Amino acid sequence: MRAIRKQLFFLLISFITVPAFAQLPDMVYKPNIKCVRFHMYGDQLSLPVYTLNSSDQLELNFDDLDANVKSYYYSFQLCDYNWKPVDINPFLYTKGFIQQRISTNRYSSIAFTKYTHYQAIVPDRTTTITLSGNYLLKVFLDGDTSKLAFTRRMFVLDSKAAIAAKVVQPFTPQFFNTHQKIQFNANITGLTAFSAAQQVKVVILQNNRWDNAIKDIPPTFIRGNSLEYSSESNSLFPGGKEWRWLDLRSFRLQSDRVDSAWYGKTSTDVFVKPDRDRSGERYVYFRDYDGMFVVETYETINPYWQGDFATVHFTFTTPDSKPVNGKDIYLAGQMTDYALNDKTKMQFNEAKGVYEGTAFLKQGYYSYTYISVDKNNPQSKWDMEGNYWETENSYTILMYYKGFTDRADQLIGIAKINSRSDRAGVSF
Repeated sequence: MRAIRKQLFFLLISFITVPAFAQLPDMVYKPNIKCVRFHMYGDQLSLPVYTLNSSDQLELNFDDLDANVKSYYYSFQLCDYNWKPVDINPFLYTKGFIQQRISTNRYSSIAFTKYTHYQAIVPDRTTTITLSGNYLLKVFLDGDTSKLAFTRRMFVLDSKAAIAAKVVQPFTPQFFNTHQKIQFNANITGLTAFSAAQQVKVVILQNNRWDNAIKDIPPTFIRGNSLEYSSESNSLFPGGKEWRWLDLRSFRLQSDRVDSAWYGKTSTDVFVKPDRDRSGERYVYFRDYDGMFVVETYETINPYWQGDFATVHFTFTTPDSKPVNGKDIYLAGQMTDYALNDKTKMQFNEAKGVYEGTAFLKQGYYSYTYISVDKNNPQSKWDMEGNYWETENSYTILMYYKGFTDRADQLIGIAKINSRSDRAGVSF
């Protein structure tokens, strides 16, 4: 009883003291936290989607480089369609304990880098989520949400929309060879959509990315409870190119993309072969992870607590060995959370005539890209790969509904498609 009272006390205090920055999704606030993975159980490349009243399980893994045991907790924060917290009592969307302690942890073994690995299965059997929608999974120390370690997006689905989608080639001449158009329709059951343009909202993700997500897409046609989205001006994504890859599943067996490595007594440095701007190169298909990565090793039993870390050195070359005029270059991918900041910014080395950057990565298989950003207009950014209609990309459609009396957006439908699977002769 005393433990329950203490938990309720911390919960009450957290509502008063939690800072505004704590509400940002997919953020790591502690420098000792590395390699956060949150996904469907056993599928590292999936979005963390939990279906109401189901046996779905989500898996959370992360490492603490302080290499000691701490009291980490997690809680859920219901958000609206735009990922802004909904101001309602947590007991209205959860049953059971509002906070859960992460009790599964293990010290690293074999690895030079010392860390403590933490794991949790979400939701815990003592907690039930009762409302669908967008959620922030917030992980913090000592039952105090002001000691936030990191946040991750989470999706709770109450399936009420049957979505049928396909990727088609745009008709517009300037996009015909470079972009991919998502065309879909949805049949909503059990809901009354008096004003679908206001009540139903859609988000489309390319390769599980949020930095280039398309949202606020109005339906082209509405026929009763059937919504059609087929406008030529919406749902267009640059095709890009197959992602650059780096195989770090073994530090001893250097893969084709590794130029060299330095092995110290307590650390490892890996030097990747120089990358170049590929926008002028022809498109060639090869299987990739669409910007994502998996924690994996060749030589250990469990990569989560036996996998090692290395400081990985990336190099980006320009045709004239000079910095790109008026632009900054960033290393990007799921491994950086697509964050454009000082940690991911490539620095130009005048002596060598190349851009250089580093990332502290765990053993695994990575896909990544480089993004250029206009110095005078940070909103102007693009991948330095070139764009091709033929490129293999995965797309996820998220459909939300908010009735006139609802206080939060319900997640009523999810559909996932691939750009190559619908085309005869080019399906892989």
